Amino acid sequence: MAALELCTAAMSLNRINQHLGAIILIPIRRGFADSTGVSAAGRRGPPNRKPRRESGPPRYEKMSTDQDWTSVYPTAAAFKPCSVPLPVRMGYPVERGVHPAKEGNLELIKIPNFLHITPPAIKKHCEALKQFCTEWPSTLDSDVRCEEHFPIQMETKDFVFAGPSLRSPASRVVRLKVKLSCLNLDLHARRKLVKLAGPRYCRETDTLTLTADRCPLKRQNRDYAMYLLTALYHESWKTEAWEQEKTEEDMEEYVWEGSPSQKNVVDTLLRMRPDTEAEPCRDKLLTSAEVREYGTAVSQLKNEGESEEGVLRYREAVRQLLRL
Repeated sequence: MAALELCTAAMSLNRINQHLGAIILIPIRRGFADSTGVSAAGRRGPPNRKPRRESGPPRYEKMSTDQDWTSVYPTAAAFKPCSVPLPVRMGYPVERGVHPAKEGNLELIKIPNFLHITPPAIKKHCEALKQFCTEWPSTLDSDVRCEEHFPIQMETKDFVFAGPSLRSPASRVVRLKVKLSCLNLDLHARRKLVKLAGPRYCRETDTLTLTADRCPLKRQNRDYAMYLLTALYHESWKTEAWEQEKTEEDMEEYVWEGSPSQKNVVDTLLRMRPDTEAEPCRDKLLTSAEVREYGTAVSQLKNEGESEEGVLRYREAVRQLLRL
């Protein structure tokens, strides 16, 4: 039994050796290709394959100096080193050498370029769009006229940056600017709108600025900014019950008309100029230049705080009022 098993094992080992020997002793003939596809002659693939055609010179070497560049870059596209006849270099120099050339330069390919909006291309676009445009209105010949007819200004910005998308998140921000003097507001509505706007209102330029950046699209933010302006305008015209109980100390700004200061000034001037007709003289005093200048100086001190200019103006107003 043991001899039979030993004989079977020897026969199996003999077959394996013969198989391995057959693999090693296969003759290699000219034009033969093994399982990897590499032929004996050093070529890859079948022996009857046509040789690969060598690439010619780059395209920019064949370009003429007076060619139409808009036909090379008609629209926005990635940088093509074979089509741009400029010695552009970009990248970090290695071992204090020169910057990498444009051939095979990924830094030039992955960033946006402006090769499609050259001055000739812009001129062509303008000529094509000219038939759809109308003439500029002759009445809008200055910035003052434009602000008079179009008081609301929308400001947006477009960005181009290197990233997975050409759309920058900051390009959706919309800023709406309007002067309160252009809106139909009375004194109460103006004060309430200024109070509701808070830091969005600039007293120096009398400009209200609303910034909308909550929506994902620029158009949505523009509509939202117009909605905010409409809501502020209508809310400013509403008069609540508690607003009737406001006193002079609760006012957002000091108003000299109708204040105790105005009454005291008029009474002082009436005592200095005795007259039998008190009411006509009172009305005349209120419209005089000295009283109006004094009221302006007092309002400036109350609203803007004490300053050297404000104190000097108040001193001159008092001297003119009392004729000192």
